[in-house]
Amino acid sequence: MMMKIPAPMPPIPSTPAQQKESRLPKADPAAPEFWNSRFEAAATPWDQGGVPQCLEQYLKQFQEGRAIHRAHAESTRPSVLIPGCGSAHEVQMFADLGWEVSAIDFSSAAVAQAKRILGAHTPLAGMVREADFFSAALGKEQFDLVYERAFLCALPRRLWPDWAQQITRVIPVGGRLIGFFFMDEAEKGPPFGLGAGELEAMLTPHFTPLQVLDPVDSVAVFAGKETWQVWVRN
Repeated sequence: MMMKIPAPMPPIPSTPAQQKESRLPKADPAAPEFWNSRFEAAATPWDQGGVPQCLEQYLKQFQEGRAIHRAHAESTRPSVLIPGCGSAHEVQMFADLGWEVSAIDFSSAAVAQAKRILGAHTPLAGMVREADFFSAALGKEQFDLVYERAFLCALPRRLWPDWAQQITRVIPVGGRLIGFFFMDEAEKGPPFGLGAGELEAMLTPHFTPLQVLDPVDSVAVFAGKETWQVWVRN
């Protein structure tokens, strides 16, 4: 008796963003051209289109803490660096709360999109500029806060030691690194995921972790694989 061979399962249909990605030229994600092509093709599945809840809650708590120490709050403006800012949706919230904002991206297409979103001729657009995180042209030497959102996971792993060194340089003692970190053992990327203990190995002994949370509003490409973390510079 002949055994009936089951018909193969149909392939899982790809999303529109994945279809756009597959049609884009292959390039090194360490080069601006890689990201220019994705912004120009609107193939940006990492873009949340707004401010994540974890950041909103953190900034609310920060403002409440500054209100308690009002003398300090009135004498200085806290500064934040947003490397690889992409569409820079978070800039307005930081600015509205009185932060001195430096949002940078080495992709000219990303910077152009961010300025369109923020309003090309507004003060907010002036807070976004084309610059390389690994250069000396960051606007100032150190920042009270560095906000991480889909930047580290966009970098090829060979650049991660340079990222850790630069993060340590631009955040002074008492400053903080906050944001979202993509955890995944897969080798391919971007996004390039962190393995168990990798982030800790890069940041200690110069930083101490203060908070780790699971986000509730991750975009599909990061869902279930990212954590919100807060680190303080020692």
